[in-house]
Amino acid sequence: MPVAPRTPAPAAGVDVSKDSRFSSDFKRWLQANGYGKYDFAQGDVPSFGGRDSAGEKLTREPVIFIHGNSDSAAGWEESIEGFAAQGYKPSEMYAMTWGPQDPRLASQQHHSRHYEEEVRAFIQAVQEYTGARKVDVIGHSMGVTLARKAIQGGPGYDPYGGDHFDLGAPLTGRVDTFVGIAGANHGLASALLTGNLVPTTNLETGLHPFSKFLSDINATEHDEGDHVYSIWSQADEILGVGIAGSTGPIPGQEGQKVFTSYPHGHMGSRDLSVETQLAMITEHEVR
Repeated sequence: MPVAPRTPAPAAGVDVSKDSRFSSDFKRWLQANGYGKYDFAQGDVPSFGGRDSAGEKLTREPVIFIHGNSDSAAGWEESIEGFAAQGYKPSEMYAMTWGPQDPRLASQQHHSRHYEEEVRAFIQAVQEYTGARKVDVIGHSMGVTLARKAIQGGPGYDPYGGDHFDLGAPLTGRVDTFVGIAGANHGLASALLTGNLVPTTNLETGLHPFSKFLSDINATEHDEGDHVYSIWSQADEILGVGIAGSTGPIPGQEGQKVFTSYPHGHMGSRDLSVETQLAMITEHEVR
């Protein structure tokens, strides 16, 4: 049976769903400023953010949301609507969709050159479009590690495309606060069994605890922004119950919020932590 559309919360004035798209102003700006070639600027996929009109003034630091493997921009429904209820406007919140929105294809996704360039370009586009001196970035699951590398920049290698590439100089100075939610920063427990059998856990660009990719992004501490935090759960069924404490934290972070039980699992640690996310980016506090 079809699910009836959600009614927008009156206090927020924002409704996020699979039908959400960038504003017309942001779409035009992307095409006019060299970002039209990227997937996030094309196609009919979930996305969110942008001014109602070119003259709209922003009063808050823009927040960029990067989703996880097989999810979409619509996955940030709770965060975006929760932020809106606290005064954030659509022109101050941005989310794009990378990769297929199909859990059946999750094992085929990895930290590819394509995804890294997409995420990095999106962060740059939002900062340039808004004119903000700095932005905040919140990632979930694989979106955490993708965003960390996108910000760090530098050389990379895609074993499936055979591409050596360089993302460019770090974007660290453009980011005020980075929040990583349920990120496999030190690998997935299941990856020890699957390894190179599937792209997601491969030893080059995958989430294997000993992958070169994870080794590289963890080599330098606190290079994701001025303030770095993590949110994770000891009951995370994806990271691995019992090992989340060794993979959820980000090297050099200045604080973390740790949940110990359900419903704060892999998705709950994102959807049920909106107040904590807000405190981290607006007050640089852990609640």
